[in-house]
Amino acid sequence: MAGNFRITVHQNSDDLHLRLEGDFDGNAALELLKALEKRCPFASRTFIHTNGLRQIYPSGSSVFRSHLCDLKPCEHMLLHFTGDHAEDLRPEKRKLH
Repeated sequence: MAGNFRITVHQNSDDLHLRLEGDFDGNAALELLKALEKRCPFASRTFIHTNGLRQIYPSGSSVFRSHLCDLKPCEHMLLHFTGDHAEDLRPEKRKLH
């Protein structure tokens, strides 16, 4: 587990901002999924900012991408990935920006 991973959360109106910092492994992916699930009823758009990530392990992106579709209550929410590592996390199949 990457012990240096953390998520900073900021919400304004219908927009949720999640700033990711540290190393992104499988446990970090589960933490991000949990944060999305907890807050998705209160947001229509979520911005996942990746510039604070140092390293993305293949297990991290794999876990995130494969379990994102399990968040059925969050299907209404548009996800926007920003930063240098946006492509490493952005799923291929979903209405994303």
